[in-house]
Amino acid sequence: MTDDSLADWTARPFPDPSRLEGELVTLTAFDTDRDSHVLWQAFGETGFNRLARYFPIVDFDDEAAFREWLVSHQGQWHTMVFRDRSSGEPLGMASYMRIDAANGSCETGSVMHAISAQRSAAVTEAHFLMARHVFDDLGYRRFEWKLDNRNAASHAAAKRLGFTFEGVFRNHMVSRGRNRDTAWYAMIDQDWPAIRRGFELWLDPANFNANGQQKSSLADLRSAPLVERS
Repeated sequence: MTDDSLADWTARPFPDPSRLEGELVTLTAFDTDRDSHVLWQAFGETGFNRLARYFPIVDFDDEAAFREWLVSHQGQWHTMVFRDRSSGEPLGMASYMRIDAANGSCETGSVMHAISAQRSAAVTEAHFLMARHVFDDLGYRRFEWKLDNRNAASHAAAKRLGFTFEGVFRNHMVSRGRNRDTAWYAMIDQDWPAIRRGFELWLDPANFNANGQQKSSLADLRSAPLVERS
């Protein structure tokens, strides 16, 4: 999309899919009764607090507090729950948030992967499905990922998935009784074709050996030259 094409720009729909289906994973909109307990267990119950140590929240003593936190944000957020397509096992969650439909921009946030699913192809596909919905289904211009600047793992994840680092907002918020500097990443509609192609090539079964190890990285496949097929 070029600047000239924005003369006919109109607001985009709110990202609130009920279901996104991949080859490895299924994403469904968060349902309190169905999902609260299984997610709390998948995150290790109070072990959730360790996984969420960079989230700008307080630690949760029990499942009820975790559930109330998620429920209270629905409407402003739209949380998607990741499940293994074959087994139905919960693998994690992420939320569409800070949604600006008028300008075609939103964030993926409160990203959490079950311990058993971290670094798996299934959760990679889950993030692909969320981004694809924003750009291909809804026509958004911008998709963001923000994180506590101390969180090295989240920096690495954002870069791996194709988000571009845009800078640090110093003293952005008070989080857990301290100043939080927030790092901003984003992908935009001009970036998306190469990012989408990288995901598609990476997720192709041919990219994995018999032991399930990748042959080429996402970054390498995003930057690989496009080969025309006859």
